[in-house]
Amino acid sequence: MSFDTGLGLAAVVVLPLLIAIGVGASRYAGLRHDKGIVTAALRAVVQLSAVGLVVGVALQHTLGAIAFVLVMFVVATFTSTRRIHSTVAIPRQWAYCATAIGCGAFVVLLLLILPGVVPRNPATILPMGGIIIGGTMTATTLAGRRVLSEYGTRYGEFEAGLSVGLLPPDAFKLVVGPVAGDALLPALDQTRTVGLVSLPGAFVGMVLGGASPTEAAALQLVVLIGLVAAESLAILTITELLARSALPDGRTVSS
Repeated sequence: MSFDTGLGLAAVVVLPLLIAIGVGASRYAGLRHDKGIVTAALRAVVQLSAVGLVVGVALQHTLGAIAFVLVMFVVATFTSTRRIHSTVAIPRQWAYCATAIGCGAFVVLLLLILPGVVPRNPATILPMGGIIIGGTMTATTLAGRRVLSEYGTRYGEFEAGLSVGLLPPDAFKLVVGPVAGDALLPALDQTRTVGLVSLPGAFVGMVLGGASPTEAAALQLVVLIGLVAAESLAILTITELLARSALPDGRTVSS
């Protein structure tokens, strides 16, 4: 079986149709992401075209792969900061996001790469870094937005906690703690259903590249468990940092 990686005429026709379906669904459901879907698709085309050239260079040297992973980290930090900022502005928010993503991603990456759990070469460091950082970025964004929204919705309970002598961080975590874990659900569901609902990219890529299904399954297991660990650390970190931040009046927080 052969796979043509080029975009043929069918793809040129179907891709705009897929974007139109996404925009139509967003508009009909009132999701307010019509423009965002189009912008994201166009950015993906441009970025993947450019990144394809850069990755070719980065894969030649370990330092190049590490540098590219650091660029991913910076972009992930900026993205999470912007998403959480749209809920509420908190001083040093970018530092909180960088710390959460960094703690989650780099702890796990070091544990996987330094002992040799995964090969210490550019071809492994680069994609592994992208997968783990991407997961921690998503978890940080979801957790940050969810807990701040909950804080705004249940601000009265936060004040009640303060009135009985709780410190602000403790009152904050008492209110938002139950919902912070929602950000981990996608990673947990992906891990629980792997092989039954979906065949993740690392597994499929290795099999198509000639590896045995057993080898591919072993690497995919490492990736999935690594993602759960990294995202758990990111959620813990962003929640703790927000709990200790200069919180605004909850009645001003966007829900």
